[in-house]
Amino acid sequence: MAKSRFEEHYERTVRPALMREFGYKNALQAPRLEKIIVNMGVGEAVQDAKKMESAVGELRAITGQHPVVTRAKRSIATFKVRKGMPIGCKVTLRRQRMYEFLDRLITVALPRVRDFRGIPGNSFDGRGNFALGFKEQIVFPEIDYDRVDAVRGMNVVIVTTAKSDAEAKALLKGFDMPFVS
Repeated sequence: MAKSRFEEHYERTVRPALMREFGYKNALQAPRLEKIIVNMGVGEAVQDAKKMESAVGELRAITGQHPVVTRAKRSIATFKVRKGMPIGCKVTLRRQRMYEFLDRLITVALPRVRDFRGIPGNSFDGRGNFALGFKEQIVFPEIDYDRVDAVRGMNVVIVTTAKSDAEAKALLKGFDMPFVS
């Protein structure tokens, strides 16, 4: 199978740059992307099951992979949620789909965000993983604006093999992630 544009960019440009910057002797020491998790919370699915179907369809269109429906772990009376009710959906992308999604995220979706000035560089978790939130799913071109029943937010978590936040930030900067600082 042919490699995606970002996968080749990683192997030719990003990995050698990381090896020089951090002084790695072996190419396997250089941090790499492990997986990307895209999560969409659908709280309104408690009242209307059709909302979950549309959210699953939108997430499938964005990622190109069928989402898993997440269910409530415990009952919460204030939110009228019972244990086992569907409350969201998520997709875990790996390998080629992960690189293709990252390509579309950086080159297409982020520039379409309203009033976009860059991503704050403080969303790392201390172990080299990066989390990013969207207020609306319509920034992705796969979503037809006229067919959207509700604007939903979504979370994107980029999991890397980096040991520190500095290594992970250098890895994502190699992919031209638009950090503010």
